[in-house]
Amino acid sequence: MRTELYIDGRWVKPAQGRTFAVINPATEEVIHHAPAATAEDVDAAVKAARRAFDKDGWPKLSGSQRAVYLRAIANGIRARQAEIARLEVIDNGKPFPEADWDIADAAGCFDFYADLAVQLDNNPEEPIALADGRFTSKAVKEPLGVAGAIIPWNYPLLMAAWKVAPALAAGCTIVLKPAELTSLTALELGAIAEEAKLPPGVLNIVTGAGSVAGQAIIDHPGIDKLAFTGSGPVGSKIMAAAARDIKRVSLELGGKSPFVVFDDADIGEAVEWIMFGIFWNQGQVCSATSRVLVQEGIYDRLLARLVEEAGKIKIGNGLDEGVLLGPLVSKRQYEQVVAAIEAGRSAGATVACGGKPPEGVDKGYYLEPTILTDVPLDSDAWREEIFGPVVCVRPFSTEEEAIALANDSRFGLAAAVMSKDDVRAERVAAAFRAGIVWINCSQPTFTEAPWGGYKESGIGRELGRWGLENYLETKQITKYVSEDPWGWYVKPVVRA
Repeated sequence: MRTELYIDGRWVKPAQGRTFAVINPATEEVIHHAPAATAEDVDAAVKAARRAFDKDGWPKLSGSQRAVYLRAIANGIRARQAEIARLEVIDNGKPFPEADWDIADAAGCFDFYADLAVQLDNNPEEPIALADGRFTSKAVKEPLGVAGAIIPWNYPLLMAAWKVAPALAAGCTIVLKPAELTSLTALELGAIAEEAKLPPGVLNIVTGAGSVAGQAIIDHPGIDKLAFTGSGPVGSKIMAAAARDIKRVSLELGGKSPFVVFDDADIGEAVEWIMFGIFWNQGQVCSATSRVLVQEGIYDRLLARLVEEAGKIKIGNGLDEGVLLGPLVSKRQYEQVVAAIEAGRSAGATVACGGKPPEGVDKGYYLEPTILTDVPLDSDAWREEIFGPVVCVRPFSTEEEAIALANDSRFGLAAAVMSKDDVRAERVAAAFRAGIVWINCSQPTFTEAPWGGYKESGIGRELGRWGLENYLETKQITKYVSEDPWGWYVKPVVRA
């Protein structure tokens, strides 16, 4: 496990020599002390990224040349996949199969953006048809500059890949700050980049507190773009800070996503997707479908089946065989989720199952899968993101009611609908005010498809070609081609 920061292609000790404890959420044991960056370290990282962009030629490389590095990073991740997945488990708490899947996805993300980098070479410019024949014009895409990326703790390496891969593919350089709770695999990404011989300064990784290292990135004048995934309140502060220098910003924030189940749905299939939508990664998923609306005709049967199946989920250390639900990421997160459950109960909700640690467990931040019913529509349990294995379930009668309840939220990240009536499912999907909509499923995520939300769930899109465009600027180049050097005076150019 790394004890230094990755800045300018080198491993360096933090300027003030500070570290912070890394705690395994399954055992509550301190397993490492990671380097704590200060504003001085961030300044060194930004200066390195600035030089790599402005002077050393990273943006001048062809997309095909940058793709070579991206593919080398992808291969480096795959070569150490099991090892990195294990680090993710002891750092984050998720079950090993989930972590292994995440690491494979991270490698695939670098491969995907390597392909898009090559495509930049094939489409270097877009001709623009003008009404005035004395001029030609074209639009070209150029790298935006130095990006500052701040990522969350729920998918540590994968969230790093979602930002680093498209930024590098576009020709940007980047300063990455992982979450303080889960820094181990991001530092390993630095080691993999080093092995791939990525030029110095192109990728810099600083670990530490958000209030120190994160704030230094947000405030640094050498940063051209801020990319953040995390909570709404922090996203709002980043957006306000970015406004001072008119920095580009993309934000992927919270959610309280609905899952509408109609009475023609197969109850067994619906229960499986509901559980996947809320108990995967301990419910610590921004897009988790945590508000489940079930049509009255099957409500009682579905709820009984959901309670039964939730009780069968194996809880434990993510390294143990067969575990499907690991601990929450930290003591603080555990306490916040428990407090949210108790607040829901106080507001009138019924705890149908869960809401407490599993029996016989005295170490680790474990919580049983929790199902709340009779949840008041104006309660925090129904309206606010809990970010844990807690799902609110309530009945509805008509399609119109379901859509109204689903959209009655300040969030708009994701939504799901389940019905055997394809026409109805498509109609409801179209009515959802959300950036990601699933039909007859919940949570499948593909690198090729756009990811992002409406309303307070964020600004911009990640993944797919949309993720690459986050790190590109569009430039207009117009040329005067008339043989008459004074011809433009005869017919003035129309200005907006």
